Amino acid sequence: MTDYSDLIQPDKGQDARTIHLVDKKSYDDWLKSRSARERAVLAAMRYKPDGYAHAILSGDDAESWSVVTAVANVDNLSAWCLAKIAPLLPEGRYRLDGRQPGKALFGWMSGQYRFDAYRSKEKAGSGPRVLLTADVGAIAPMVAEMRATALVRDLVNTPGADMGPAELEKVAERIAKAHGGKLTVTKGEALEQGYPMIHAVGRAAAKHHAPRLIEIHWGKADHPRVALIGKGISFDSGGLDIKPASGMRLMKKDMGGAAHVLALAQLVMESGLPVRLHCLVAAAENAISGDAFRPGDVLKSRKGLTVEIGNTDAEGRLVLGDALTKASEEEPELLVDFATLTGAARVALGPDLPALYANDDALADALLAGGIDRDDPLWRMPLWDGYADLLETDIADLGNAGSSSFAGSITAALFLKRFVPDGAAWAHFDTFAWRPSAKPGRSKGGAALGLRAAWAMLQARYDRRAKG
Repeated sequence: MTDYSDLIQPDKGQDARTIHLVDKKSYDDWLKSRSARERAVLAAMRYKPDGYAHAILSGDDAESWSVVTAVANVDNLSAWCLAKIAPLLPEGRYRLDGRQPGKALFGWMSGQYRFDAYRSKEKAGSGPRVLLTADVGAIAPMVAEMRATALVRDLVNTPGADMGPAELEKVAERIAKAHGGKLTVTKGEALEQGYPMIHAVGRAAAKHHAPRLIEIHWGKADHPRVALIGKGISFDSGGLDIKPASGMRLMKKDMGGAAHVLALAQLVMESGLPVRLHCLVAAAENAISGDAFRPGDVLKSRKGLTVEIGNTDAEGRLVLGDALTKASEEEPELLVDFATLTGAARVALGPDLPALYANDDALADALLAGGIDRDDPLWRMPLWDGYADLLETDIADLGNAGSSSFAGSITAALFLKRFVPDGAAWAHFDTFAWRPSAKPGRSKGGAALGLRAAWAMLQARYDRRAKG
């Protein structure tokens, strides 16, 4: 397991290779300052300062080489501008020439992420590449964000057989114990009586994957109460409305919402953010057996609303409904939920952009700004009540599946809105939690999408230290 604190270190003048950053505007002037030998090498390579292009520049002896790499803007480094080069370089220490890496520290670490838990042998060449920075105060926060990101990736990448509700509980227990939080778990008969929709979704699973509501409480009583709610469907077969094999292949990632809120809770507690945290994970496996809930069943929710089941594959909103109700009973001023909720959001926005819904414009703006600041983009979608009639049914208060194939992500958000109390600011992330292909610093597989945007919002809203 990578110790990310080993990958960025304070710059105390120690020996290190130099990384020269260039962009299309600065390249010609930079090239003029280099030696004739270096210019000849770059000319022979037909080097162009296009995105992520890099070259090794030999020095006067075998040990004095340096690196040049192209970025979009040398005066405004993105989080990802060093992410591609980090895993390609030899092991050792590096420093940027004439500038500090800033948020590029994150991409440097992220580019060295590996998920090797199921490999019999570690890949060769996986030793640390260390980046030096004079901004010592940036190191701990960046490492914390990377650890949280890696946690999301690791949990989502782990197969459903090894990351069921019980395993999610163990992760929550470890996080709570490390930071003095209180863990509460509701399962069995207490779950059936108190959280009937979570129980119904998970009751068909094997005993060792029994459903549960996992809660972490942390923080001082006089601090503002914040609730983080995550969908923890450890594997989604679709239930009796079974998915095709192609749709089921990645459903180990359907607990991605839980992974995000556990990582976000870790950031909150590790940083000592002055909030009263309530983290809730609705954990279940949507399996198939003789006890599975059925299309046409009517479930009573914790809130008292009755829900007719139009599709057993629309189960995430059911478990979230009960969890949102529980969170709301403690009267938080802010609720944030994460869920891998709908394919419709992916049709609309693709894999990279989480769909953001919010009932508060200021909250939405803060989340969008956080996404820009952290290079973790979001896209706000309309929480439009005009589609609420699509959730109407003949025999219950509402249905879990819209009566139309249109606006699937919006109607799912509107379903959740029915379980959010009036007066509380609420944001809902319909995130993919997965990358179908790799990008620099963002490996194929489990992905933290929206995590750092949400963290930036929480810091801006509650961290008085950041405001001086």
